[in-house]
Amino acid sequence: MRLVTLTVAFMSQAEKRLEAMRNNPLGDWTIADVEAVCRAFGIACHPPARGSHYDLSHPSLPEILTVPFKRPIRPVYIRKLVAFVDRVRDSSDVRS
Repeated sequence: MRLVTLTVAFMSQAEKRLEAMRNNPLGDWTIADVEAVCRAFGIACHPPARGSHYDLSHPSLPEILTVPFKRPIRPVYIRKLVAFVDRVRDSSDVRS
């Protein structure tokens, strides 16, 4: 009898969504998807006071990412969001 060891990696829903965004930025992504990813990674997602763009920010990064509310969100903004989250994660790793 042979034993097989399985390694199971648990991913949160937000991590799965982020990976889906990374793999398919052309998907039918909505601002609710963006908000969910931001919430999971500690990124502030400020709705527009006027206009149609959300501002995303994190204390560890100097820049602010702007994402339009229009649905579906264009792939360029999804790619920018994925890169922004990666920078947030990298800055958190450096501090740890």
